[in-house]
Amino acid sequence: MTEPDLTVDQQIHEAGPVLLKVTGELDHHTAPRLTQALEDVHLSPGTALVVDLCDLTYCDSTGITVLVTAYQRAEAAGSSFSLAGLGRDLTRMFQTVGLDQVFALHPTTDAAVAAVRH
Repeated sequence: MTEPDLTVDQQIHEAGPVLLKVTGELDHHTAPRLTQALEDVHLSPGTALVVDLCDLTYCDSTGITVLVTAYQRAEAAGSSFSLAGLGRDLTRMFQTVGLDQVFALHPTTDAAVAAVRH
Protein backbone atom coordinates (compact mmCIF):
# COMPACT_ATOMS: atom_id res chain seq x y z
CA MET A 1 0.00 0.00 0.00
CA THR A 2 1.32 3.43 -0.87
CA GLU A 3 1.53 6.25 1.62
CA PRO A 4 -0.90 9.15 1.10
CA ASP A 5 0.44 12.12 -0.81
CA LEU A 6 -0.07 15.80 -0.11
CA THR A 7 1.35 18.85 -1.80
CA VAL A 8 1.10 22.44 -0.65
CA ASP A 9 1.90 25.24 -3.07
CA GLN A 10 2.22 28.82 -1.87
CA GLN A 11 1.74 31.94 -3.93
CA ILE A 12 0.89 35.56 -3.34
CA HIS A 13 -2.32 36.60 -5.07
CA GLU A 14 -2.11 39.84 -7.03
CA ALA A 15 -4.75 41.28 -4.68
CA GLY A 16 -2.49 40.61 -1.71
CA PRO A 17 -3.56 37.46 0.15
CA VAL A 18 -1.20 34.55 0.61
CA LEU A 19 -2.67 31.48 -1.09
CA LEU A 20 -1.89 27.93 -0.06
CA LYS A 21 -3.20 25.33 -2.50
CA VAL A 22 -3.53 21.94 -0.84
CA THR A 23 -3.71 18.86 -3.06
CA GLY A 24 -4.12 15.23 -2.03
CA GLU A 25 -4.88 13.53 1.27
CA LEU A 26 -4.60 15.32 4.60
CA ASP A 27 -4.19 12.85 7.44
CA HIS A 28 -1.81 12.03 10.28
CA HIS A 29 0.88 11.00 7.77
CA THR A 30 0.74 14.17 5.67
CA ALA A 31 -0.38 16.79 8.20
CA PRO A 32 3.20 17.83 9.06
CA ARG A 33 3.65 19.10 5.48
CA LEU A 34 0.66 21.41 5.75
CA THR A 35 1.62 22.42 9.28
CA GLN A 36 5.07 23.47 8.07
CA ALA A 37 3.67 25.37 5.09
CA LEU A 38 1.24 27.22 7.35
CA GLU A 39 3.97 28.03 9.86
CA ASP A 40 6.17 29.36 7.05
CA VAL A 41 3.60 32.06 6.24
CA HIS A 42 4.51 35.33 7.95
CA LEU A 43 1.36 36.57 9.64
CA SER A 44 0.90 40.11 10.86
CA PRO A 45 -2.03 42.47 11.37
CA GLY A 46 -3.85 42.90 8.08
CA THR A 47 -2.29 39.85 6.42
CA ALA A 48 -4.78 37.56 4.68
CA LEU A 49 -4.28 33.82 4.26
CA VAL A 50 -6.51 31.74 1.99
CA VAL A 51 -6.20 27.96 2.02
CA ASP A 52 -7.54 26.43 -1.19
CA LEU A 53 -8.88 22.92 -0.53
CA CYS A 54 -10.59 22.28 -3.87
CA ASP A 55 -8.13 19.48 -4.69
CA LEU A 56 -8.15 17.94 -1.22
CA THR A 57 -9.36 14.36 -1.63
CA TYR A 58 -9.42 13.30 2.03
CA CYS A 59 -9.20 14.95 5.43
CA ASP A 60 -9.25 13.26 8.83
CA SER A 61 -9.39 14.73 12.33
CA THR A 62 -5.66 15.44 12.28
CA GLY A 63 -6.16 17.64 9.23
CA ILE A 64 -9.01 19.47 10.91
CA THR A 65 -6.76 20.08 13.92
CA VAL A 66 -4.06 21.56 11.65
CA LEU A 67 -6.60 23.95 10.13
CA VAL A 68 -8.02 24.98 13.52
CA THR A 69 -4.51 25.60 14.87
CA ALA A 70 -3.67 27.72 11.81
CA TYR A 71 -6.88 29.70 12.28
CA GLN A 72 -6.00 30.36 15.93
CA ARG A 73 -2.49 31.45 14.96
CA ALA A 74 -3.88 33.84 12.34
CA GLU A 75 -6.38 35.29 14.80
CA ALA A 76 -3.65 35.85 17.38
CA ALA A 77 -1.56 37.68 14.76
CA GLY A 78 -4.46 39.89 13.64
CA SER A 79 -4.61 38.18 10.25
CA SER A 80 -7.59 36.84 8.38
CA PHE A 81 -7.84 33.13 7.59
CA SER A 82 -10.20 31.73 4.98
CA LEU A 83 -10.86 28.32 3.49
CA ALA A 84 -11.90 27.94 -0.13
CA GLY A 85 -13.17 25.13 -2.30
CA LEU A 86 -14.24 22.65 0.35
CA GLY A 87 -15.82 19.57 -1.13
CA ARG A 88 -19.29 18.38 -0.18
CA ASP A 89 -18.09 15.87 2.42
CA LEU A 90 -15.71 18.27 4.14
CA THR A 91 -18.35 21.01 4.15
CA ARG A 92 -20.83 18.63 5.76
CA MET A 93 -18.25 17.64 8.40
CA PHE A 94 -17.54 21.31 9.18
CA GLN A 95 -21.27 21.98 9.51
CA THR A 96 -21.81 18.96 11.74
CA VAL A 97 -19.15 20.03 14.24
CA GLY A 98 -19.91 23.75 13.99
CA LEU A 99 -16.69 24.80 12.28
CA ASP A 100 -18.69 26.54 9.56
CA GLN A 101 -19.41 29.10 12.30
CA VAL A 102 -15.69 29.53 13.02
CA PHE A 103 -14.02 29.59 9.61
CA ALA A 104 -14.73 31.93 6.73
CA LEU A 105 -15.73 29.37 4.08
CA HIS A 106 -15.89 30.27 0.40
CA PRO A 107 -16.84 28.19 -2.64
CA THR A 108 -13.78 29.31 -4.64
CA THR A 109 -10.43 30.98 -4.15
CA ASP A 110 -11.68 33.97 -6.15
CA ALA A 111 -14.63 34.35 -3.77
CA ALA A 112 -12.30 34.15 -0.76
CA VAL A 113 -9.96 36.77 -2.22
CA ALA A 114 -12.90 39.05 -3.04
CA ALA A 115 -14.21 38.73 0.53
CA VAL A 116 -10.79 39.57 1.98
CA ARG A 117 -10.53 42.69 -0.16
CA HIS A 118 -13.76 44.13 1.28
